Amino acid sequence: MIKILYLGDIVGSSGRRIIKKHLSSLKQKYAIDIVIANAENAAHGKGMTKKIYYQLCEMGIDYFTMGNHTFSKPDIYQFIEQVDNMTVPLNMEKSVEISPIIIENKKIVISNVMGEIFMHNTINSPFEIMESVLKQYPDYMHIVDIHGEATSEKIAFFYHFKNRVQLIVGTHTHVQTSDEKIVDGCGYITDLGMCGTYHSVLGRDIEEILARFLNKQRLPYKIAEGEAILHGIVAEIDEINKQCVSIKKIKIMENDQI
Repeated sequence: MIKILYLGDIVGSSGRRIIKKHLSSLKQKYAIDIVIANAENAAHGKGMTKKIYYQLCEMGIDYFTMGNHTFSKPDIYQFIEQVDNMTVPLNMEKSVEISPIIIENKKIVISNVMGEIFMHNTINSPFEIMESVLKQYPDYMHIVDIHGEATSEKIAFFYHFKNRVQLIVGTHTHVQTSDEKIVDGCGYITDLGMCGTYHSVLGRDIEEILARFLNKQRLPYKIAEGEAILHGIVAEIDEINKQCVSIKKIKIMENDQI
């Protein structure tokens, strides 16, 4: 059995802080083999820097998926093509060569795709790009992060690939959904949620967002401060039968005891 901890979108310093505080205990409590996180918002709410990438690796995150904000910080171009534990949406417009993450010793492929509905810079269908990945790696187990806005698109993606993929998680909305399930040996949740400030608007400062809605006022982008929450799932995959056998939501406040 392979136990996987998959963390929701890391949003700024509060998200990094709660991971640093709780990740080691979570790995021990659930006997985790692999830690994956969506980190497209890790650097002040948008993008990733080299410094933060290495900090997150040191905290115990093994693999990273990303999203539409991947290239918001130019610093990422200094290292993204040199690391083998990070992937970005394969159907997103980009100027670097990115492949899925291949974990050879466990015969696992981690893919990142982006939805088309209400999303920008998507150049191919997530369905088409996933078909090409499965064709390229037919004998591997597959974990997929579908980074998208529309729940309908994520759910449709799940039902189309459930017989060929072991785990599908949705990211991007930062709101953890309550629909975790296993169908035909594939684990699924529409959105993992986020690791970021609890009293916020998806991790951002409440007053900044209200100013936009109520006064059409554009204030500087600001990450919310305060106690953080950690969202994610723990999933167990039977590597003999190539099936997900359990999936459990994780929801932990910064001051909780594990």
